[in-house]
Amino acid sequence: MTTQALETAALEVAGVSHRFGARAALSEVSLRVERGRFTALLGPNGAGKTTLFSVVTRLYNNQEGRVAIFGHVLNREPSRALARLGVVFQARTLDTDLTVEQNLLYHASLHGIARRAAKTRIAVLLDRVGLADRRGDKIRTLSGGQSRRIEIARSLIHEPRLLLLDEPTVGLDLESRADIVAIVRALVREEGLSVLWATHIFEEIEAGDDAVVLHKGRIVARGTAGSIAKPGETLEAAFRRLVAEPARQAA
Repeated sequence: MTTQALETAALEVAGVSHRFGARAALSEVSLRVERGRFTALLGPNGAGKTTLFSVVTRLYNNQEGRVAIFGHVLNREPSRALARLGVVFQARTLDTDLTVEQNLLYHASLHGIARRAAKTRIAVLLDRVGLADRRGDKIRTLSGGQSRRIEIARSLIHEPRLLLLDEPTVGLDLESRADIVAIVRALVREEGLSVLWATHIFEEIEAGDDAVVLHKGRIVARGTAGSIAKPGETLEAAFRRLVAEPARQAA
């Protein structure tokens, strides 16, 4: 592997701005997700997290700035960039009238994966998320946490190397939340997956995680989660302090 390849981030967002009419949803946002790292994107509701995910996934074209996935600039090489990306959106998007396998086979077909290869891949992924025994069950019979695990499996069907998750544990009970976090952290640890995890739940973040704090469309802090907090300060207290400070103090 070349030095250049080693230095290329899984995701690089540089100077990205996006507006909805007169309202600035993102203002010169820059961040990196390093290869094989769990990066937390922290922000209150309305901070711009979902807008940023929409830009990175090309649901919105970035109006200013640059997005690159493993060195492939999104606006220049969208197919190559997006082929390396898996996404779990906040909104639930599984078809509840189809079985687990049918949902996953349909998604595999969108990526041009042959049916036999897709079935093999699905078996591996369902085992990974602990739901191999629910393959033939309809989605409507699953709990919220189980449905989320299927969405994670679906996002991995085409073997991406970067995974984006937008508030993936919202509305889940404590046990289901812990299961989702554990599955994703295992993917980072065991398979070298790069992850950008958007959340406002501080218990999901560890001190050694890379972290970015987004507030009103601007980055107000970045570093490891442990370094963002002052001595004796919890991450939650640091977050509340940061989002209360004027935007001119942004990192």
